[in-house]
Amino acid sequence: MATEGQAEYESVLCVKPEVSVYRIPPRASNRAIRAADWKLDAPDWTGRMRVTARGKLASIKLEDKITGELFAQAPVDEYPGTTVETVSDSSRYFVLRIQDDNGRSAFIGIGFGDRGDAFDFNVALQDHFKWVKQEDEFKKQAQTPDTTPKLDLGFKEGQTITLNIGQSKKKDRSRPQSSGGFGLLPPPPGGKLAPPPSKSSTHNTHPSAGGSDTGCLLDLDASNSNSAAPSDDTTTASSDLWGDFDSVSPK
Repeated sequence: MATEGQAEYESVLCVKPEVSVYRIPPRASNRAIRAADWKLDAPDWTGRMRVTARGKLASIKLEDKITGELFAQAPVDEYPGTTVETVSDSSRYFVLRIQDDNGRSAFIGIGFGDRGDAFDFNVALQDHFKWVKQEDEFKKQAQTPDTTPKLDLGFKEGQTITLNIGQSKKKDRSRPQSSGGFGLLPPPPGGKLAPPPSKSSTHNTHPSAGGSDTGCLLDLDASNSNSAAPSDDTTTASSDLWGDFDSVSPK
């Protein structure tokens, strides 16, 4: 649209090559208007229709098909409204309030031979005044000051923020170790601790000779745990208690 101080240009919203015009009787009451009350088979005038817009104001112009001479026009400042009204018994006929240059007005009936033409005429007016309504809302929003409180996300003086990045919530649980630095393995299922070898065992040597104790402390073979023990008194005595091993003195 043209800016303030400049002439507004006229735009064409819809053109229909043929429309019929009818003289309609005066309204006797507020009852609905019926096109069947008109002389539909004998229109009073036929010609071309152009729907134009200049700014917010629309105009319906009835013109001669050949010369383009203006027959009548109807200024439209709102739709739906009193300038353009529908009838109760058909979607192809409307009532227009035409107006001349002297401000005199009269009501006439118009009709389209095709329903598609009537639909286009109706939609052209609807779209124009929908745009007018949106323009009015934009102007109101521009003129109304924004009183909505603003959200201040800036830091105040002396305000700090702490970020915890990469901290694990799990505690560090380490495997307990023996005093010698080696962890003790648990015995296998069904396993038993073997008794320490006695002093008289053939597998032990005197400490002074530099020998080492090669006896096993763990019996890893669970299948041998149920074997019968020998009846030798020396073997029986060595499997009683660990204290006997400590109490034996070298000969």
